Amino acid sequence: MSDKPKVCLDTNYGKIVIELNPEKAPITTENFITYVKDEFYNSTIFHRVIPNFMIQGGGFLEGMIQKSTNDPIKNEADNALANKRGSIAMARTPDPDSASSQFFINLKDNDFLNYTAATMQGWGYCVFGEVTEGMDVVDNIAKVKTTNQMGHGDVPVEAVIIHSATEI
Repeated sequence: MSDKPKVCLDTNYGKIVIELNPEKAPITTENFITYVKDEFYNSTIFHRVIPNFMIQGGGFLEGMIQKSTNDPIKNEADNALANKRGSIAMARTPDPDSASSQFFINLKDNDFLNYTAATMQGWGYCVFGEVTEGMDVVDNIAKVKTTNQMGHGDVPVEAVIIHSATEI
């Protein structure tokens, strides 16, 4: 039995349990747990779904209404954790230290997202945990039909909702 923190995302497709890695990504794990405890993720959606790549959520309500976030955090992608199938990582803008609430779950090994150097191109995306239960749910979400909506691509036609995110 692991003593690492776990979070359950209860979605309209089923439950996804994620084990976090505070040892390798302490800032990112604390940031994610803060959003969970603040109930920030409740009623948010997976707003970007790209089959054979990843599913992304944690920043929008239905209708692509963006939520206000806490300040961005330092990128900890140089922690030797890989963007492999089932891992969860922080989404960000081109600025390496711009991650706030949005995260993604890798559908396959996405090595090109890993840290390679402390440069704008090499920073990569910080992995801070992995799915331990519900990868079938993640795979089912990856199959939803998507469209362009409000200037965003790969948005599910029918909302994929995170009803709640709770620490377990």
